[in-house]
Amino acid sequence: MPADTINILAIESSCDETSAAVIQNGKVLSNHIATQKVHERFGGVVPELASRAHMQNIIPVVTAAMQDAGMKNEDITAVAFTQAPGLIGSLLVGACFAKSYAQALDVPLIAVHHMQAHVLAHFIEQSPEFPFLCLTVSGGHTQIVLCRSHLDMEVLGETIDDAAGEAFDKVAKMLGLPYPGGPLIDKYAVLGDPKKFKFPMSEMKDYTFSFSGVKTSVLYFLQAQKKLDSEFVEKNLHDICASVQYTIVNTLMAKLRKAAKDLGIKHIGIAGGVSANSGLRKALTETGDELGWKVYIPRFEYCTDNAAMIGITGYYKFLNGSFTDMSVIPSARAAW
Repeated sequence: MPADTINILAIESSCDETSAAVIQNGKVLSNHIATQKVHERFGGVVPELASRAHMQNIIPVVTAAMQDAGMKNEDITAVAFTQAPGLIGSLLVGACFAKSYAQALDVPLIAVHHMQAHVLAHFIEQSPEFPFLCLTVSGGHTQIVLCRSHLDMEVLGETIDDAAGEAFDKVAKMLGLPYPGGPLIDKYAVLGDPKKFKFPMSEMKDYTFSFSGVKTSVLYFLQAQKKLDSEFVEKNLHDICASVQYTIVNTLMAKLRKAAKDLGIKHIGIAGGVSANSGLRKALTETGDELGWKVYIPRFEYCTDNAAMIGITGYYKFLNGSFTDMSVIPSARAAW
């Protein structure tokens, strides 16, 4: 290969997906993801089971990513991995593999912040203009991020309790939907009336979010209604899902509109697992048309946890010379 070719092997293992990707000069050559079905019976991710599944999946997934990219070990220029945040046992599996691989090949090691990688997923297939705002929404995080460059980001506001994705999943559990319930709420919401039931939107200062209130409101609402009619949920499932989604999406969009107006920024993106939600995508597109925003939405496969976003972040960190040594350790939580 040409001397100036940069091949990044990327590893993502922050939660319950084991993923490996190969990025060549900023282009995705392969992106493999192994999901874990074992958690469905428990209604949520079990950390110990997740780390065990990562140990089983990591070698097959990396092997598949390398083969699909047509890469040999000697072709790899650097290894990037998710260092934080996430489940510590899951992170350890990816970190240990990445460190061993990099050491064996004598190539640089690049530690990546998972949430920064979600933001940079936009650059896999697009080129947002700086500065741009990114609403990152997932099961564990809800943030508005100001991006001044590929590696210069600032969190303007985030949730003080539940994340948007967590609220979706918890409401889904109240409705008796199987895990993961967030996508099912999205599916049923399309069939319902979003204004049938009214739930409160939090009124936090600045760009701060809170979703514990809507979760509690839905809980009390369902308890009261089921006392009157034991089949209330079954009879009104679509309308409940539509109303909950409407409330959460409007809460997200209200803060995003405020930040865009306050900062005078019209280049807006969304990222993270919940950015795959059809209601949020529609709301962002419609708001963009209304306010003259240039809207950026990653493809679905780059919204959920994946190694391609780790690889694209690793690529920009490689260009910046931002490497780490073998003493690096994963962290369940990490500041930007």
